[in-house]
Amino acid sequence: MKLKPQKIAMALPAVLAASCTGTEQEAQQPNVVLIIADDLGLGDVSCYGSTTISTPNIDAMANTGIRFTNAHATSATSTPSRYALMTGLYPWKNPDAKILPGDAPLLIPTDIPTMPKMFQACGYHTAAIGKWHLGMGAGNPDWNQPIVPSGNTVGFDYTCLIAATNDRVPCVYVEDGIVEGLEADDPIYVSYEHNFDGEPTALTNPEMLKMQWSDGHYNSIVNGISRIGFMKGGQKARWIDEDMSEYFLGKFRNFLNGRKEDQPFFLYYGLHQPHVPRVPNPKFVGATTMGPRGDVIAEADWCVGQIVKELKDRGLLDNTIIIFTSDNGPVLDDGYSDDAVEKLGNHDPMNGLRGGKYSLFDAGTHIPLIMTWGNQIKVNGQPAYTSTEGTGKESDALVSLMDFYASFASMLGAQMPEGSDSENYLGTFAGIEDTGRDHMIIEAQSRTAFLTSDYAMLPPYKGPQRNKTGNELGNLDDWGLFDLNADPAQKIDVATERPQVLDSLRNMYKQLTAR
Repeated sequence: MKLKPQKIAMALPAVLAASCTGTEQEAQQPNVVLIIADDLGLGDVSCYGSTTISTPNIDAMANTGIRFTNAHATSATSTPSRYALMTGLYPWKNPDAKILPGDAPLLIPTDIPTMPKMFQACGYHTAAIGKWHLGMGAGNPDWNQPIVPSGNTVGFDYTCLIAATNDRVPCVYVEDGIVEGLEADDPIYVSYEHNFDGEPTALTNPEMLKMQWSDGHYNSIVNGISRIGFMKGGQKARWIDEDMSEYFLGKFRNFLNGRKEDQPFFLYYGLHQPHVPRVPNPKFVGATTMGPRGDVIAEADWCVGQIVKELKDRGLLDNTIIIFTSDNGPVLDDGYSDDAVEKLGNHDPMNGLRGGKYSLFDAGTHIPLIMTWGNQIKVNGQPAYTSTEGTGKESDALVSLMDFYASFASMLGAQMPEGSDSENYLGTFAGIEDTGRDHMIIEAQSRTAFLTSDYAMLPPYKGPQRNKTGNELGNLDDWGLFDLNADPAQKIDVATERPQVLDSLRNMYKQLTAR
């Protein structure tokens, strides 16, 4: 097996933006809409084979575009995965790129290049709407004042975000660095260390709960749901979980209304589904037989349909690239008793793969990825793939979410920063080529492993076999090697049988990670 060499990037120069060179691709300037779900597995999407959950709007994208069967996030958890997406850098190189609390400082340094800054430099209007989980401010911010630095400082002209996850305080929307709906006489206080006098928690006031916690989620109660962390005040600014999808869709429409008509745009749209707590709008309750987790996936699919419809109604679809994907693999019981396990039935969120969220096994980072290209868009002089018969295209190329940065830079004629880990697969993403990565390093809670299109190699790690969610973590006693072509479920360790392959991959891995 031949692996192409890759420069080891240890540090990135402090330059802010790439420059556009005025190429044909820049002249076209297609819009880009990146929709990223939260904890969605391959098996949760019907166009990937699920027969238990119907996702007609996501399937419609696959029927006209490209469905990738070997796409990966860099990480099996949210924060590092999104960090890599924005920066084009492996998150394991940044020791702070871990699951963040809701009061964490902005993880992305404001003086490094990012993908949204690159779009800005090329004349795009940029926005981030929805789930963020990359930190805000300088740490433990005062939520009653403008939060600096905010998501706007890493390349977004407009932001409307939840600071972390919907199971962490503060449970408020932050628009352009300012908490929306906050009243001066009811300030917000947030702590991840201690409760505020008189504030109810799941332990002191369980009668207030409309959803029971199963592990760890027993602090402040907001909207009848106990969260991680403590919060006081800001009553009118607090979100209502059932309304979150409609709220963010409204912000999306407002963003389109406010842009210059002739200016291209880049939109990062972070769905909060199916992350816990899973609280669907009433019109989606009972949409599946699997309880809240299945119902919020149906709701997420509806959101995708609403975004596509809005673009079509405004005449923007023919010049827009739409991406649908997930930040990491799936999980069932992740802190709330919502019948995700009990009502699972024959549904397999992992799609036959091993592991899931938090895991070095394949289901930790192996994600759905679908791309559609408007029929006016050309790449290297060729029309990007669009199916008029509704059959779509399938690609088995090994690609990573962090490759969007280099690929879109190529599309726009922008220069990539030195030391980037992002690789250019523009032709593959556009459906006119089928080349992919030789290899990549995946990460799960500060543990790393090595992946090629043929093999997964896991180093030895001490620790439990499973965590409290029930997902296997990929902690092995010795180096493990799995043939992904013959054994995609990673049931058979072939390290002993194929020592030459193991040595080759181990040497490359050690070179890249300096381990």
